[in-house]
Amino acid sequence: MRIISGKHKGKRISAPKNLPVRPTTDMAKESLFNIINNHYYFENLEVIDLFCGTGNISYEFASRGVKSVYSIDKHFGCVRFVHNTAKQLDLDINTYKSDVYKFLEKTSLKADIIFADPPYDFDEEQFLKIATLVFDKTLLHEDGLLIIEHSKHTDLSSHSNYSYSKRYGGNVFSFFEYIE
Repeated sequence: MRIISGKHKGKRISAPKNLPVRPTTDMAKESLFNIINNHYYFENLEVIDLFCGTGNISYEFASRGVKSVYSIDKHFGCVRFVHNTAKQLDLDINTYKSDVYKFLEKTSLKADIIFADPPYDFDEEQFLKIATLVFDKTLLHEDGLLIIEHSKHTDLSSHSNYSYSKRYGGNVFSFFEYIE
C-alpha cells in the first residue's frame, strides 16, 4: 500500500503478512479522498478510523495534516503495527485496541469523519449497527460524515441516515449523515 498525498506522498508501507486485513485499494482510496477533499479542509478534521487494520486510511488522513486521527481495531497486531508505523513516520495517530462496537458504545470522542472498514463477510445487520451507534450516540459533529466500506453485495440504503454510495470495482463506500 502507499500514501497517496500529503507530507508522505508516494511512501510505500508493507504490512506483515499475518494480519487479518484487506486494505482498501489505491484506486478506491484515491477516489474516496477526492470526494472528501471536495467537502472538507483536511487541517480542520477530526477522524475516527474503525476496523483500522493496517492503518491505510489513518496514514492517508494524517499525512494530509488532519487535526486528529483515532485508529481502532480489536486485533493487537494491527494496533501495534499502526502505532509503530505512525511513530516511524512521525504521524499523530492515536491507536486503541478495542472491539469497535464496545468502543462506539463507550467513547466520548466526536469526529468530523468516521470511516469504518469492517470485514466484508459481516451481515447487513452488523454493518447497520455501526451507523445506528454512531448516530444514536451523536459521535459526529454537525456536518460530519460516516463512511462505511463494504462489498457490492451489501446494501445499506435502508438506514435512516443513509445519503448515497459510490462503487469502485468490488468496493462500495456508503455515506451517512445527519438528515433533517
